Amino acid sequence: MFGLGAFRPSSPLLGGLLWKIPFRLSRHQKYRHRQRLRHVDRVVDTLSASVLRHTGQTVAEVEKWRAEMPREEEMEPRDKYSVFARMERKYRKGIHKVPKWTRVSQRVNPPGY
Repeated sequence: MFGLGAFRPSSPLLGGLLWKIPFRLSRHQKYRHRQRLRHVDRVVDTLSASVLRHTGQTVAEVEKWRAEMPREEEMEPRDKYSVFARMERKYRKGIHKVPKWTRVSQRVNPPGY
């Protein structure tokens, strides 16, 4: 009798936090993700050009970023939308399942994955 009707407990109350992360990124999420990657690339370009124009030198961190991180147009879709995860079945998981995926740059994966 108890637990039935209008006042039955919801799923989060029965088993803890209920994660509702979809399996795939929507096309709108992919679009915004590409725009974020391009924005970061523009910021790095602007910073490099500004420092070069004012001081005539380059900054080591910016040059390191350019050497190690691929630009958005150089990345394969597989690397844009998924990352290496050693605990996953095929060693890849969607980038939207990474904590803080909109704020952390995940552009480089281990070779072969």
